[in-house]
Amino acid sequence: MKVTLKSILAGAVVLGLSASAALAQEVTLRFQHFLPNRASVPAYFMVPWAEKVMEESGGRIKIEIYPSMQLGGKPPALYDQIRDGVIDGGWAIPSYTPGRFPEAETMELPFMTSMSAENSSRAAWQFTEQYMDERFSDVHLVAVHVHGAGVIHKQGDPVMSVADFDGLKLRGPSRQANKLLESLGATPVGMPVPAFPEALSKGIVDGGVIPWEIVPPLKVHELADSHTEVGGDRSLYNTYFIWAMNNDSYNNLPDDLKAIIDTNSGIDASAWAGAAMDKGDGLGRAVVEGTDNVIHTLDEATVAQLRSTGDTVTQQWIDEMNALGLDGTAMVDNARAFVASYD
Repeated sequence: MKVTLKSILAGAVVLGLSASAALAQEVTLRFQHFLPNRASVPAYFMVPWAEKVMEESGGRIKIEIYPSMQLGGKPPALYDQIRDGVIDGGWAIPSYTPGRFPEAETMELPFMTSMSAENSSRAAWQFTEQYMDERFSDVHLVAVHVHGAGVIHKQGDPVMSVADFDGLKLRGPSRQANKLLESLGATPVGMPVPAFPEALSKGIVDGGVIPWEIVPPLKVHELADSHTEVGGDRSLYNTYFIWAMNNDSYNNLPDDLKAIIDTNSGIDASAWAGAAMDKGDGLGRAVVEGTDNVIHTLDEATVAQLRSTGDTVTQQWIDEMNALGLDGTAMVDNARAFVASYD
């Protein structure tokens, strides 16, 4: 075969085009969550986050977000779906698999978080960096966050005193929320939040605890008659969420695309997710205010009683963690300090 200058130049052009194609490779990432996209975290965090990443990548990253478990599975399976590469990323609640992520429960203890999800989510990221790097090593964390103030929603009259909890069947999201409800005299019924409306409509539960933001998307205000807010500067309970990627999906990205993910990860991304919850809380409460439903805020004496019960639940958790070889006291003290630093 005769090699000419022309053929050399032609080959160089082909190689150049191939190199350009490699540099401009496009990646599609599939993320999944369990809520409708009109809910506050998808609407005000997940979708805008994806749009920001795609824009900053110059279109080289495409992110597809699938709501309501459209790619299959149930909400408790989301962490394993991310870990195993069934999806490239998603939104998971560690407490949906009790006992597996004990450190994460710290942020879910009674009256641990403030009434600002944005501020408490910053604290949650700091706590996670200190205590959970190894626990979450099988996924790539993008953000962690919590929701705003927990509210009690039920059929019939509102909860107005500690005595009113007695005998109520109430939906709870986590082990610690359920322990608190049980300590107050209620019968807790654990379930992922998408199952709550059906359980309420069928009388499986009398009510449950969820933040305001998720009430309209799940139409809870159409099933409940009353809503009880807990006053003060700390939330009755909380739930800890992660927004994460599969390790291989992240590690296989070119370095410049990894950098874009990194820029949109961490404490500020966590605060963004929390702020989405805060925005949703305002909008959700406004929807309920437009109905005939009753909104009641507990008085200071009742809140003090609740906090006393919450302290007992927290101490029981500390003892449990100590028995597992974890320093429960230090985790609680440090989490409280992180939260307080944003008051």
